[in-house]
Amino acid sequence: MMQKLTARQKSHLKSLCHSLKPVVIVGQKGLQENVLNEIELALDHHELIKIKLGADRETRKQFISDIGARTGAEVVQSIGQTASFYRRNSEAPVIRFP
Repeated sequence: MMQKLTARQKSHLKSLCHSLKPVVIVGQKGLQENVLNEIELALDHHELIKIKLGADRETRKQFISDIGARTGAEVVQSIGQTASFYRRNSEAPVIRFP
């Protein structure tokens, strides 16, 4: 399991999120296995990803919680219908912290 991000690390990741485009879109059918597989692949490759969640507020909260629990990724931020997640790639880290 990943160690919790410090406030400074989270702040650094939030600044990196601004330029990201959503790599996965969760639609009407919700978090199906194929969507979770795509999230896993994106996290392995990019470490920091943005996901667009097309649902009402309560459902989005549940999706965010489920994604974090099932992938081991930490929520960096959630704004409107997008949420950003980070999971360090232990074999070949992409993001370096200051």
